[in-house]
Amino acid sequence: MVMKRAHGEEQPYIPLGIFKLRIPFVHFGWAWPEAVQGAFLVAVPMGSIAVHQEMLGVPFELAILMVALNGFLYILHPMFGDPVFPGWITPAIPIVTAWGATFPAGPARIQAIVALQYIMAVVFLFMGITGLANKIVSFVPNSMRAGIIFGAGVSAMISVIDPKTGRMVGKEWSVILGTLVCYLTMNSWKFAVAKDKNAFLKQLSKFGMLPGMIVAFIVGILFKEVPVPQLQMGLIPFHRFPEIIKGYTWMAVGFPPISTFISALPVAFAAYIIAFGDFVLAEVVTKDADAYRDDEIIDFNGNRSNIISGFRNALLATVAPYAPLSGPLWAGGTIAIAERYKQGREGMDTIFAGDSSYILAMWIAGCLMPVVTLFQPILPLGLSLTLTVQGFACCYIGMEMVQSKEERGCCGITGLVLASRGAFWGLVCGILLHVLIGVRDEFKAKKAAA
Repeated sequence: MVMKRAHGEEQPYIPLGIFKLRIPFVHFGWAWPEAVQGAFLVAVPMGSIAVHQEMLGVPFELAILMVALNGFLYILHPMFGDPVFPGWITPAIPIVTAWGATFPAGPARIQAIVALQYIMAVVFLFMGITGLANKIVSFVPNSMRAGIIFGAGVSAMISVIDPKTGRMVGKEWSVILGTLVCYLTMNSWKFAVAKDKNAFLKQLSKFGMLPGMIVAFIVGILFKEVPVPQLQMGLIPFHRFPEIIKGYTWMAVGFPPISTFISALPVAFAAYIIAFGDFVLAEVVTKDADAYRDDEIIDFNGNRSNIISGFRNALLATVAPYAPLSGPLWAGGTIAIAERYKQGREGMDTIFAGDSSYILAMWIAGCLMPVVTLFQPILPLGLSLTLTVQGFACCYIGMEMVQSKEERGCCGITGLVLASRGAFWGLVCGILLHVLIGVRDEFKAKKAAA
């Protein structure tokens, strides 16, 4: 029997200091719409397979095991009180791959990824345990917070639509039509009005990105932008997991030398700056969802999220080095869950049911070879739609956060610099603009009153 909460309280949990343990099917139930989305959108985490093959030389059969382990660790966040769907540090992937390519393929490059991920683990754990994570977020100027979110949206869109290097090159029809369906079902007020009068549209609205993903899949095959899948039966080869430890960890190739750790420091710094944007976005998305409902208190804690992210990085660095790194947020999934959560308690009793159902169904689907081989040809489409959905949400959330013309200008310039010149320069720009331009007194008073 799933435990119930009184109206206006937090979902029941077992207190463990900063953590709030909630066991699936005990402290929260199952959300079928999110579970169905998770099963179909397993193509998104599978998108990291190409990164592992390129960086570490891991064969597909072992790379899918690494994806499965990473996906299973996602459940730690909602289980221990973090109301989000975690993910990679996606915008950092180009930085990591470019730096990793400076090491010779083989043991040296494996050591490089191991060193980088251990550093990320230490940084996340330090920020969470010391409490600096929450303090840093609370002291960031509003225009800079909005700029980080807006810049993340611009970066996400550029990574898809760039005419030379964008993910949609050669897949234009499938990505465009799939994105339009996602925008229609998730963000259109016209659709929101129509679904209240149509039973089919009302059911369709419960499945977030899934309708768009199905459209992209069908269009991709019809227009020959992706090949027809070749299905295989059975489970993924769990029995081969020891091959990862024996061939692709520091226990096989030796512990990284000090010089490799030193080389990884700037990359880790840049990656955490990017992850900092995810913490900001996670806080904004969860608070936005919380504001729509008075039946549940949602507690997002940046320190807790840092600690769980640090543990995931440390574990993977030891047994299955993960080149995309472990980050605090998958924006596409978290936003999709939050948007449906806003529809009321009848549709989703608690946000933890939505997060956990999505995560567990995605993990189960990723363990089944028929599903894996079905989606293998369309891996780029899943990642592209995730980024375009993230881009839309980041843009409107960032713009809603700023009120005065000064804040809007600082937000826009900060976001554009971040998207075009990188996270470090974006943050420097945000700080300088806030100091130089400031915030008018009447808007300070409004913020203090709020």
